[in-house]
Amino acid sequence: MGETPRSQTVSTRLQRIAERARQMPEVALTTLAHHIDIEMLQEAYRRTRKDGAVGVDGQTADEYAEQLGARLASLLVRFQAGTSVAPPVRRVMIPKAGGRSTRPIGIPTFEDKVLQRAVAMVLEAVYEQDFRRCSYGFRPRRSAHQALQDLQRRLMAMGGGWVYEVDIQGFFDTLNHGDLRRCLDRRVRDGVLRRTIDKWLKAGVFDRGQVTHSEVGTPQGGVLSPLLANIYLHEVLDVWFEDVVTPRLKGPAFLIRYADDVIIVCGREDDARCVATAVSKRFGHYALTLHPEKTRLHPFQRPRTHAGPTGAAVDQEPGSFDFLGLTHGWRRSRRGWWVVGQRTAKGCLSRALKRVNAWCREHRHEELAVQQGGLSLKLRGHYGHYGVTGNLAALKRFAYEVQRRWYKWLRRRSQRVRMTWDRFQRLLQRYPLPRPIVVHSIYRRPANP
Repeated sequence: MGETPRSQTVSTRLQRIAERARQMPEVALTTLAHHIDIEMLQEAYRRTRKDGAVGVDGQTADEYAEQLGARLASLLVRFQAGTSVAPPVRRVMIPKAGGRSTRPIGIPTFEDKVLQRAVAMVLEAVYEQDFRRCSYGFRPRRSAHQALQDLQRRLMAMGGGWVYEVDIQGFFDTLNHGDLRRCLDRRVRDGVLRRTIDKWLKAGVFDRGQVTHSEVGTPQGGVLSPLLANIYLHEVLDVWFEDVVTPRLKGPAFLIRYADDVIIVCGREDDARCVATAVSKRFGHYALTLHPEKTRLHPFQRPRTHAGPTGAAVDQEPGSFDFLGLTHGWRRSRRGWWVVGQRTAKGCLSRALKRVNAWCREHRHEELAVQQGGLSLKLRGHYGHYGVTGNLAALKRFAYEVQRRWYKWLRRRSQRVRMTWDRFQRLLQRYPLPRPIVVHSIYRRPANP
């Protein structure tokens, strides 16, 4: 999406907010709402997705755009006067990874999305000066692959250690509003902004014809929710770990966080066990619960060669752990060095193939060109996330399994014409699928901001 002269003006204004926040790192800013004017709302509208699901009012982006100027002007007046009303979010349940349970998603109205985007732009300019380097989720110019590369690089530099996988149970549903307000108080005390944020927190959830309200949680799916979650965990975890915990440890340690997915690595076992106890108490103080099965502490040292029962040299069995859909484990490089490899997690590969199989079954009677286009999008999306250095074999396996499932359901299109494997291979020459490719190579790693 290209920039316009208006977006450049807004960008300059946001840079001034960022510079002011950088110059006063310990000061709570009290005058921010005036930066949200008609140009800011127009830029927020430009950045808002137009193909998202509709909120409780059923209004689409196209319908809102019919009288865009008048609607944005009215929204600005209501925002500045403090008379805007935050409608409840519409709850939609989507299946979690694995399909055994569901996750509640809250969908705001389109107008709410625009205003939330404008407020998020202002808050982001402030908090990007405070957020720590260990935080990667939902931040500009930062991505999951930067987090993965940073984790891999630091593990290898440390020679491994003890890995503490932290899983916060129902984080977005249990985030305490009072604690969040206290976190915001440290940097943002603009009355108009804070009252508007409070309205969103209290708006409630519309589900099955009823509106329910809660003193905890922020709806997943909201434009502002990821930023509020980052602000909360910045105070609760990042700052506390780096400024309070790390100086008291005997050995090296670091933290990598992507939204509420957290990995803590300690060089010493006693440090790791102390950190695990401290994190549990810290989260308990903020009414956050660690998942009893997914929160684990286990060794991840670089394997060492030792003498086996017969006297021959044997490599110690390396450990592994999952983070952001990839399994991390020690492996030998082509030159024989121990490196931290990353491969597609078994569960993620299985779930991806199940989704492809269901899609092929549902669309098997459509035109071949349509099926080719849909499968190509899925393959490119898979390569875009899992296409990391050292994972080419898993990508090839996924591509082959996708072909097998496509072949399976093409055979079931008709009982008259039998699709053979040779005929299917000729079909692939006419309707080729994208070949596996390593999209994120360590040899062209971008510098971390």
